[in-house]
Formats: sequence, structure tokens, C-alpha cells
Amino acid sequence: MFHVARRRILAALTVAAFALLPPAAARAAYPEQLIKIIVTFPPGGSADTVIRALEPLVTAELKQGLVIENRAGAGGNIGMAAVAQAKPDGYTLGVAPAGALTVNPHLNASMPFALKDLAPITLLAEIPFVLVASANIPARTPAETIALAKAKPGGLSIGHGGNSTAMHLTAALFTQRSGIAMELVPYRGTAPAAVDVLAGHVPFAVLDIPASRQLILDGKLNAIGVSSARRLASLPDVPTLAESGLAGFESVGWFGLVAPAGTPADVIARLNEAFAKALKDPAVAEKIRTLGAEPAPTSPEQFGRFIQDESAKWGKLISEAGIKAN
Repeated sequence: MFHVARRRILAALTVAAFALLPPAAARAAYPEQLIKIIVTFPPGGSADTVIRALEPLVTAELKQGLVIENRAGAGGNIGMAAVAQAKPDGYTLGVAPAGALTVNPHLNASMPFALKDLAPITLLAEIPFVLVASANIPARTPAETIALAKAKPGGLSIGHGGNSTAMHLTAALFTQRSGIAMELVPYRGTAPAAVDVLAGHVPFAVLDIPASRQLILDGKLNAIGVSSARRLASLPDVPTLAESGLAGFESVGWFGLVAPAGTPADVIARLNEAFAKALKDPAVAEKIRTLGAEPAPTSPEQFGRFIQDESAKWGKLISEAGIKAN
């Protein structure tokens, strides 16, 4: 009887002890199984390449493997909807593109998910752009570009990588902030836009860094300014548009890591720690920069505020400029 009573007392004490523990401590240590990451772009793109570069370091940090699943389509909406609908346990994450979170909601009457359905973990990388001019265009600075456009109202154009893309919005923001009228010419990606501005078929273009850097360094294109808040290590002599007369100008593409809303805060914190550490690794950071991107780890709170600010900025521009979906 004594042993039975003793066992009952110990069992009761054990239950009571677990009842007193906070939820995070009562759960098994995270992670216990493979973590799936849904990438909303096809294989080989910059987001896919960055995640695969981070994978070995994150795996070592979490002591658990990552399974990368590419689920592209609808400007990122398909993949983000899958993440939003997943169980909020930290075992399904998503690489969220800027467009799906901050542009598509302003262009589509109905969306398969809402921002409130996702929990931010960290910004992963920013993708700055550069405004370039054909070599035969007599403009080397934003001021000269603006003066030329005002002298030929509606007579100049800016090529970009496609309607409703970040490059399209960057071109639209430049014309709006400058108070000029220029035709915005969409292309199917940055490569054909680069070819046409190089040939002089369009006088200006907003391009990504991989499509333009060598042409700029070779003197075949004139770099008017980069769209980021700071100068780029890959183009250190090219000023930002902000420092060249358009104070506060900033427009970058980006992608970040999100989880389903309701994912426990301690799991979010653990994931943030692991991915931020990997993004700060010198070899990984250098690989990201070769893609024309900049590593940009943040706290979950900072990423959440960033998403809200970006959504407000692009929503206002889309409304005022009358930008429509493709």
C-alpha cells in the first residue's frame, strides 16, 4: 500500500509541476521533425537560391532538416495561401515575396489569404534597382533626367520588367515624386528591357543589378541612381536617388520568411535566431550579393512593421497612379 500511495503522490506532483510550467516549456523542444519551406518562385530564382544557400547553416543551428517546396504562381498568392492555411506549429513556413504581401492585395478584388493569416519571422533580402539611361541620352543625374523629361513632356519613356512588378512601381514612384510625365513601358523581364535600353529603343529603364551592373561598369549604360536607401557595395560610385535630389526615395524588391498566424512566439523567435545567424555568415552574405540582393535580417516585429509600411506606400501609389493588374 505504501508503494502504491507513493507512486500516486509522485504522479500527482509530476502533473502539478507540468501544469505550473509555461506553455513553451511544457511542449517538446522545437523542432522535432523536418521543416517545410514553401518558396513562391520557381527553382533557380533569387529567393530559391538564397533559401538553399541558408539551408546548411539553418539545419546545423536547428539540428533539423529543411524541405524546400517550390509552389509558384499568381504572383506568389498560391504559395502564400498554402502557408496561411497550414497548421501553425512551426513546421510549414513560406518565403513571402513583396508583391504577394504588399502589392497584390491592392490590385486584386479577392485574395486567397490576408496579412493577418501570416506571422512575420524575418526579412531575408532586399533587391535594389537602378535607373539607367542609354549612352546617347544627355542625362547623368536625376536632376538632368527630370529636366529632360520636362522639356519633352510625354516624349520620353522608362522600360521596366513587367506590369505590377517592383520595377514597374519603382519607375512609377520616380515619375510621381519627380512630377514628370514619362511613358512606362513593360517588358517580359529585365533582360529584354536591358537589351532595348542598351540599343537606345527606350531612353531609360529601371533594371535589377545582375542585368545592369556590367553594362554600367563597361560604360555602355549611364547609371542615374540606385533605388535603395544606401549605396550598394556592388556599385559604390552610383549615388542613391534619395541623395541625388529625391529625399526619402526608397524602392526595393524583397522577400522574407513567414509562418501561419498563431505559430507560438517562442517558435518564431527560434526560427528568427537561426535564419538571422545564417544571413550574417560572410560566405552566405557574399553569395546573396552576387544575386544582386542584400541580406537584411530583422526581428519579427521589425519585419511586421516593414510589411505594413510597404503596403501603405504601394497602396497609395497604385491608387494615385491608376496602376492595374496584368
